[in-house]
Amino acid sequence: VQLQASGGGLVQAGGSLRLSCAASGRTFSSYYMGWFRQAPGKEREYVSAITRYGSNTDYADSVKGRFTISRDNAKSTVYLQMNSLKPEDTAVYYCAAGTDYLSILRSPGGYGVEYWGKGTLVTVSS
Repeated sequence: VQLQASGGGLVQAGGSLRLSCAASGRTFSSYYMGWFRQAPGKEREYVSAITRYGSNTDYADSVKGRFTISRDNAKSTVYLQMNSLKPEDTAVYYCAAGTDYLSILRSPGGYGVEYWGKGTLVTVSS
């Protein structure tokens, strides 16, 4: 599967952005999906995950209550709605896909993730 993330940009603290990740290739609903991020000088970290039909979602504690992951299998797209953004949310955001939910769910650094999209940069100014 090929993944293409978009929607990043510059936003002021307290603002919102919605990231999208479009998939092509194999049937999208075959994949568990997730988002990771990497801030400058830091290791990549887990942000959120969603099961194949969207029945279950999970979030890192740092984004819980502010970010929402969703997917539209008909459009082969996963989304990350980010509200109440903080400067510490500044990072390159990557979407991830896999056939094993545990390879994405709270995966440290995303090691074990099968497929990665190119990142999209989110910059939150104070």
